[in-house]
Amino acid sequence: MAARPQSVPGQAGVKKEEEGPGVAPSLPSLGQEPSNSDSRMADGQSSVTGPTRVNEEEEGPGSAPEWPPQKMEEFQPLRADPVAVLTEEQELIRKRFSSRIQTFWKFVKTTEREEMAITAIEGMANSDSYNPEACAAMLNSLVQSDIPNLKRVPTIVAYIYRWLKTNTDLSAEHRLDKSLLKLAQAHPNDVVVTLLCCAPSCDRAAVSMWKVMVSSSRTAEVVLSELPCVLEDWPLHSACTSEGESKEVFALAATRALWEIIRVPLSPQASFVVPCLFVALLIQVFCSTEQMPSKINFFWRRCRQRHHHPANPNRFAVLTVKALLCRLQLEDVVLAVERKKGWDTLLSTDTHRYAVGLLAREMHRVSRPMREGIARYLLTLFTREQSHWRVPAMAFLVEILNCLETEKLVDTILQLMTTHLQSDCKEMRHLVLRGLLMLCKNPLKAKRLQGLTKSLMELLKDVDGELVELTLPVLSKVLLDRDVPIATPIALQLGEALLPLFDNDASRVRLLSIHLFGDMMVYVEKEGKRHLKTCVHQSLLPLFYHLHDENQCVAEASLETLLQATKFLKKRRFLQLLEREQPWRFSECLLSEGRRTTDEYRRQSLTYLESSQESMRETAIRFIGLAGQHIRGQQEEFQNICDALVGMTNDISPSISTLADQTLHILRTAPRHRLPFRFQLLQDKLRRIWRR
Repeated sequence: MAARPQSVPGQAGVKKEEEGPGVAPSLPSLGQEPSNSDSRMADGQSSVTGPTRVNEEEEGPGSAPEWPPQKMEEFQPLRADPVAVLTEEQELIRKRFSSRIQTFWKFVKTTEREEMAITAIEGMANSDSYNPEACAAMLNSLVQSDIPNLKRVPTIVAYIYRWLKTNTDLSAEHRLDKSLLKLAQAHPNDVVVTLLCCAPSCDRAAVSMWKVMVSSSRTAEVVLSELPCVLEDWPLHSACTSEGESKEVFALAATRALWEIIRVPLSPQASFVVPCLFVALLIQVFCSTEQMPSKINFFWRRCRQRHHHPANPNRFAVLTVKALLCRLQLEDVVLAVERKKGWDTLLSTDTHRYAVGLLAREMHRVSRPMREGIARYLLTLFTREQSHWRVPAMAFLVEILNCLETEKLVDTILQLMTTHLQSDCKEMRHLVLRGLLMLCKNPLKAKRLQGLTKSLMELLKDVDGELVELTLPVLSKVLLDRDVPIATPIALQLGEALLPLFDNDASRVRLLSIHLFGDMMVYVEKEGKRHLKTCVHQSLLPLFYHLHDENQCVAEASLETLLQATKFLKKRRFLQLLEREQPWRFSECLLSEGRRTTDEYRRQSLTYLESSQESMRETAIRFIGLAGQHIRGQQEEFQNICDALVGMTNDISPSISTLADQTLHILRTAPRHRLPFRFQLLQDKLRRIWRR
């Protein structure tokens, strides 16, 4: 502590100020005989054993009790302690002291007033023979007049806490409330950080101070606004006070304080901070589950011993979340999440984001300001350079997206999703697509997605099948749920991206891509139909193969799209064969289109021999058999077909092996020169074995 000025009043009274205008008026000595209400404190009697240092708390007893007890008590919000009402005599004494202090300050240098007040409350805290009424009046007068110029607010707050810690007179407990409220309103960071450092486990004195601050409409919001950053910054929050001192605050200290705060009625102004506290607690649940440093573990064991909290800090953080919701009269949300085992799921890093999503879905019951307050605070997490809670934050935003009514807020979230659509994190991309899909369900909000077409088409090239499956319906909604035709460049890019997806392992990807390809042919602008013909022609063979897909929905979609493709290309003969349900005559027509086309179809068909579907491998053998008839004069190409069929004779399916062997035998024994009559006989032989 800095050296005290000589003008500090001592036990004999107040000395004459060296440079003052005259003799200071008479002031009751800080060391005069205390009143009856303060006699026990002056005698050094205290029911609480306090330390001599400001930043220490009493050490707890031995081993911690077991947790949980046989039956865990439900959270019951407590009423705030009634504010002490001064008696007429006490009020008269307070006014007298206040009046004399105001006069006394005129004879004291402004720079020395703060040190004098600190000396006074230090005497109170140390239970010296100082008059507590005079000391309190001095501090109250100081904060009333010089609050913007105070330089040692942390020291003042620490001595207020220490005095409350040693005070045993409950009637005097609120003596410094006015000073504390003024300090908290003007210097909330100093007050909050100092109190959390002085009383990390939040003892009786600290609880009394928190209650005073949050019960006032003027200070509740500013004080509670200091807690979220401490709650999030696991395990230690670094803060700097106005005295220039760097302090480390336990994140759990803020949780302990919040646990006590929400057990009393809060000022209505505190409701603006509640969304931030809610999110910050969820972040702490995740962080305390992920890591538990030994220093924090030691601190928490001490807290458990005093307050009978759960063994694990993450469970205590969950209890605090539930208590906060109950304080907001959202017991139905707590119970709904409990029924779905959401609170337990929240305690695992692997399932944390799913539990956050579950909790968010239940938050549709909360008020609009609460929902939007949570969303705005979640958005701030994405502006920070390092935030390990972005994936759960996005999970929460996705679930409440359709409940948000403010268009500007929705636009901000959409912009955020756009930037994370190409994220390196697989889970983040999945969540963004789920959010976009939810927006698509609302026609008004779906219009905001028009600018995402190119980004979505890029995702179709991703190797993650689940990601592609989420992308296709979003892209379909973006392109088709509007009155504007699909532009030619977009249609060409889309067609090229969709063709490989026809053969995707996931049946739903095949189904969605085939449907979207068919819709693209319908909605492309007229000028683009000519440019799209090549792409549509390339789709004929894959669609023909998927007429035999084991998934009936895919087979039906393939037929529907193939009919659309033949109409698009104006191939009437193809269309008639499909309408007559003669698919093998259709395949023969494909092979009669020319040598170049036949060679391409043959190369494509070789890939279907490796299909996981037996029906597709069977179709490929049949088609390759037909193709082999057209290239018997091309020795190298013909040998490639035979080699491929030889490989299929060892297929896991006996029917496939037999079909491959028979087709190979017919191709090898047929005449080398293709005469019209003999060629027809070869086709008939192949058809006969395929019908068996």
